[in-house]
Amino acid sequence: MRRYWFRLGPATLVTAAFIGPGTVVTASLAGANYGYALLWALLFSVVATMVLQEMASRLGIVTGQGLGENLRLLVQQPLLKVAFYGLIIAAVVIGNSAYQGGNITGASLGADAIWGDSRPIQLLRELTGLNPWALLIGGLATVVLWRGDYRLIERSLIGLVLLMSGAFVATMLLTRPDYTALVTGLVWPSLPSGSTLTVIALIGTTVVPYSLFLHAASSAEKWRQCEDKRQALLASNADLRTAIPLGGIVSIAVVSTAATAYFGTGLHIDNAADLALSLEPLFGSLATYLMAFGLLAAGLSSAVTAPLAAAYALRGLLNLSAGQFRLTWLVVIGIGVVVSSLGLRPVSVILFAQVANGILLPVLALSLLLAANSPILGAYKNRPRHNAMGLAVLLVTLLLSGRSLWLALLA
Repeated sequence: MRRYWFRLGPATLVTAAFIGPGTVVTASLAGANYGYALLWALLFSVVATMVLQEMASRLGIVTGQGLGENLRLLVQQPLLKVAFYGLIIAAVVIGNSAYQGGNITGASLGADAIWGDSRPIQLLRELTGLNPWALLIGGLATVVLWRGDYRLIERSLIGLVLLMSGAFVATMLLTRPDYTALVTGLVWPSLPSGSTLTVIALIGTTVVPYSLFLHAASSAEKWRQCEDKRQALLASNADLRTAIPLGGIVSIAVVSTAATAYFGTGLHIDNAADLALSLEPLFGSLATYLMAFGLLAAGLSSAVTAPLAAAYALRGLLNLSAGQFRLTWLVVIGIGVVVSSLGLRPVSVILFAQVANGILLPVLALSLLLAANSPILGAYKNRPRHNAMGLAVLLVTLLLSGRSLWLALLA
């Protein structure tokens, strides 16, 4: 039996999903405001993500179906089914439609920082009054998904993840971080005054419900023809060991860059584009371009994965046809393009989605634990160590979600 240690596959879609503009902005603000002190939260996020995604991937590989299909079989009580489906649709489908505007806007900010002064872009902006990058990025996402070729989607996202990883890590190295403080921040948990919300945000942008649907379905698709389930699971675990920590390294690199450039200086940033542009006088134009390329890749990768995850979730729950599946992700991309092009801020929709996500994350974590211990997995059901880690993550998601919901209700 072939042993794998490291490889890139469906878990790369998870990394592409959680390393989006929202994560880059959150990591930038964490570094600028608290230096390296909150890196431990990212380390926990990576571990928690690997625990949940391993169960989701195993469920997809063994059953040959996505998380939505398995939940449809597990949840049979009519009233519970209506409540559960409504929650998933609110959090994943409506939520991703709202977040898609942010994904495309983030990618546009990166592109603008690189090519914003070019005459064709200025001309398009003057003629249409819209953001031309939003149209181009939405078009690219549509082309990748329209082909319907899983291998093309996987390879495109692997390329984008490697691009943004190289860009963000190279930016960190150019800014010469304090490695002692970096390691201390990773292994020594601390909560500087006023940092609780930032910790919640760092964990919340990494451990996200829609990635579970994305990973279970993409793993089922990847290894559908593999008769040796044990071999497929070995490959999937190697994929997890590679892709998810790679996403963690990207987040750490962004925190480190912001900490080096801003922490303790008294200066202020509002978003990752500000960080990219401000690096030039400090560390040269190369640092600015690398950071901007990273932001562009992060936004573009999330602009592909968010609509795909929404379509996978809805297909699994409602047994959609191929045409309905395509229509779902097309609608999500279209909403994102409109929101980004017109500069809209759908605050109420995003707040609604955040509340739904806050409720859904622990519910999905519990559902995954139940599914991973059910007879449908046979010999591949959870072992005691899986359950111990899963319960620990479930407890933290309950605390995290409770705090998030409380803050959302106060907003």
